[in-house]
Amino acid sequence: MQRIRLRYTKRGRLRFTSHRDFQRAFERALRRAEVPMAYSAGFTPHPKVSYANAAPTGTGSEAEYLEIALTAQRDPAQLRELLNESLPDGLDVTDSVEARTSGLADRLQASVWELRLDGVAPEDAEKAVAAFLAAETVEVERRTKNGMRSFDARAAVATLEAHAPEALRPQADRPGDRPCAILRLVVRHVTPAVRPDDVLSGLRAVADLAPPVPAAVTRLAQGLFDEETGTVTDPLAPDREAVTAAPIAHQGSAD
Repeated sequence: MQRIRLRYTKRGRLRFTSHRDFQRAFERALRRAEVPMAYSAGFTPHPKVSYANAAPTGTGSEAEYLEIALTAQRDPAQLRELLNESLPDGLDVTDSVEARTSGLADRLQASVWELRLDGVAPEDAEKAVAAFLAAETVEVERRTKNGMRSFDARAAVATLEAHAPEALRPQADRPGDRPCAILRLVVRHVTPAVRPDDVLSGLRAVADLAPPVPAAVTRLAQGLFDEETGTVTDPLAPDREAVTAAPIAHQGSAD
């Protein structure tokens, strides 16, 4: 059995696609591309697809990950092309690699998010960010299926910066010509999960920052978190390294 790991996007209007809707669209693309999927056992077999840390509905993403199990060998690059021909625009497979290591989900330790705040002046966003980072804890509330839950949104935020749009290459979904601030933040994956809207609630709590329209939120990356540099690294890199190392190891054993 071959396992393939894929990185895919949710862009434009597709950011409003629920995870269940994406599952249906992806499984339909697997059938159209005639991918030799492995299936689970039991009365209702389903394709062996493992989804890892999907972004919340309503957020865009450049870095979603999943793993599929195949009954026959396929070239990862060709498989990516076939799936992109069958997926709707906005759901695009941008990377594929054969799984040569374990624990993909364990490598998704943090996410890089971009929040576009239309109607917010960059200097106001900078003051709010400074207040948020200066706080030891920032208590926020979120409604869950068990009612309202209170938790600290500050501890999970590794970095948080405010910029004017011209200071960055905008990657959020909604450009505009009125005042606008861009937030870039790295959020560790903790329990309970801290989402971008929780950070916005924290900014409102500590600095009364309230964008007049909903923020356009995009996940730019997720993967291993480097504590020293505060950066997030590619979770598929270990698989690529294992692929390139295998021929070298084989040649060494032959010698």
